[in-house]
Amino acid sequence: MAQHPPRFAVLGSGSWGTAFAKVLADAGCEVTLWARRREVADAIEERRENPDYLPGVRLPDRLVSTSDPRLALDGATAVVLAVPSQTLRHNLTAWRSLIKPDAMFISLAKGVELGTLKRMSEVIIEVTGVEENQVAVVSGPNLAQEIAAEQPTATVIACTEHARAVELQHACTTGYFRPYTITDVIGCELGGACKNVIALSCGMAAGLGYGSNTQGTLITRGLAETARLGAALGADPLTLAGLAGLGDLVATCLSPLSRNRVFGERLGRGQTPAQALAATHGQVAEGVKSCSAIRELALKHGVEMPITEVVHRVCHDGFDPREMAADLIGRKTKPERQ
Repeated sequence: MAQHPPRFAVLGSGSWGTAFAKVLADAGCEVTLWARRREVADAIEERRENPDYLPGVRLPDRLVSTSDPRLALDGATAVVLAVPSQTLRHNLTAWRSLIKPDAMFISLAKGVELGTLKRMSEVIIEVTGVEENQVAVVSGPNLAQEIAAEQPTATVIACTEHARAVELQHACTTGYFRPYTITDVIGCELGGACKNVIALSCGMAAGLGYGSNTQGTLITRGLAETARLGAALGADPLTLAGLAGLGDLVATCLSPLSRNRVFGERLGRGQTPAQALAATHGQVAEGVKSCSAIRELALKHGVEMPITEVVHRVCHDGFDPREMAADLIGRKTKPERQ
């Protein structure tokens, strides 16, 4: 990211990728947005709108879109990865030969990879061979529709090299988007991945007709189990008390714009996971797959994550959401800070 202004390639034209590309363009950066489907790229170029994911939002004229990854990555000094977490490895393997060796990578994906149990930054480093300080993570209350509508929000940029986080911070600061910096990549990624799972549980509770007490309980105890996993993996507990932890958790658990919350609500109302996926038109609720990887990661490190366990059982083992409350409430009593 040594050139000024930075030249960004945003790979992935879903709602969050498109919204972040808009943020970068509004901040004055040169941005090319890659879309998997040519018709999406053409719509952005011709109509200044992504009709599939952010209908009605006008995109800046300086934002360029293409369906050709070679054009998107040509000369890019920073590569923003905005594809679903479970497809990141496959996509990045196809793109790595097109990326400058000294490019900065910025991950927007929030998940843990199935099978390897790796965080997204670990996947990026493994696939590309770049140094740890070439990878940054963006997380926080990142509901794309609100950011695209230029509603005020803050976020966190994490990189092990603080100077690089600051450089990216300067590149994406706008009048409506305020980024903060940290060096705790582990905590930032775990907060972003685990909150999707807790949001599924909150959605299930809402679908079952439970109110604010139940959801407040799930949010708070969900944060506690995320913090336990974070401690086991070396995260800073203050990260999980901040924007990348509590901030993202609250927004994702309570907002009707959250895909994970909405997916959970459908499960709570009696739909199967397949029916809920069809009703969301195939848009990815990251927590559905990540809950299994996070559960395995917790088991590997001897960390108790009962909400994650229940969500996994509902999404993958046919467990009835109506039994969720009894399963959680019926656990052995203990002090809160355990």
